[in-house]
Amino acid sequence: MKERFVKYGVLVLSIGFIVGGVYRNEVKVVFNKATNICLECIGIG
Repeated sequence: MKERFVKYGVLVLSIGFIVGGVYRNEVKVVFNKATNICLECIGIG
């Protein structure tokens, strides 16, 4: 019973953080940082 509570609790918390990030327009920031890191790794940036 405790495993189910923890599993679904983490799932709900994760979804909450994702929704919160989308409302704060963090998606653009994360993709921008990921693009910069990728370009630096392959030597273009």
